[in-house]
Amino acid sequence: MIYLDPTNDYAFRRLFGTESQKDVLLSFLNCVLELEPGHLITEVTLLPVSQLPHLIGLKESILDVQCRDERGITYIVEMQVAYKTGFEKRVLYYTAKSYVQQINSGEEYPKLGQIIIVAILGFTMFQTPHYISNHLILDRKTQEHKLKDLQFCFIELPKFTKTEAELHSLEEKWIYLLKNAASFTSIPSSWHDPVLEKALHCLEKFAWTRAELDLFDRAGIYRQDRRGELEFSYSQGLKSGIEEGKIKGIEEGKIKGIEEGKIKGKIE
Repeated sequence: MIYLDPTNDYAFRRLFGTESQKDVLLSFLNCVLELEPGHLITEVTLLPVSQLPHLIGLKESILDVQCRDERGITYIVEMQVAYKTGFEKRVLYYTAKSYVQQINSGEEYPKLGQIIIVAILGFTMFQTPHYISNHLILDRKTQEHKLKDLQFCFIELPKFTKTEAELHSLEEKWIYLLKNAASFTSIPSSWHDPVLEKALHCLEKFAWTRAELDLFDRAGIYRQDRRGELEFSYSQGLKSGIEEGKIKGIEEGKIKGIEEGKIKGKIE
């Protein structure tokens, strides 16, 4: 069996952002947000993804998946494979944008609901060993969590290094699936969770139409093109920096030589 890469933008939206896959999205969110009994998400309504203006250096202008649960909490689930300049500001921007767009001008502020961002990253962002981190707005001295409407959950896939034999919790299996599904040849025999099995069935290549596979390939090509552009920009910047450094070094050497020559001339 061949499984497609769930970190591909098109596959990611198909896995988590369609009506038929809402139970998959619920399972994933309840796991990674570590929600306790009584606070579990039981139902979500998928929302149209927000259109953002084009900003230089950012991934693209469409969010991956948005949904709202029965309590009015909005969840934005994003897949970001490679780091790009401005990513942190992008996260803050579309969080704030989604927050203020909940009400129209003149409506009451109490109608604003909580926004929770779940960002799955293909790179390391924080200098901690934890592959999942939750960020809240807390009082620096008392750690009081009074401003509750914005929450950020980051999942750093490179930090997750467990093998299939080491997986125990549903959370670990979800992270392992996202990171390694493209290398699977079958559903792991120890995975008896029907939602995980459904997620993998969604990624089976032979269950996709030619048109869907074409969109999958286009998303992959777009990713490679963007990566190539960034690598080229980096190499050009590095080359330019080296050349500027050489020129600066030569000029500084000339000035130093002149100064040393003047001193030597006075001594003689």
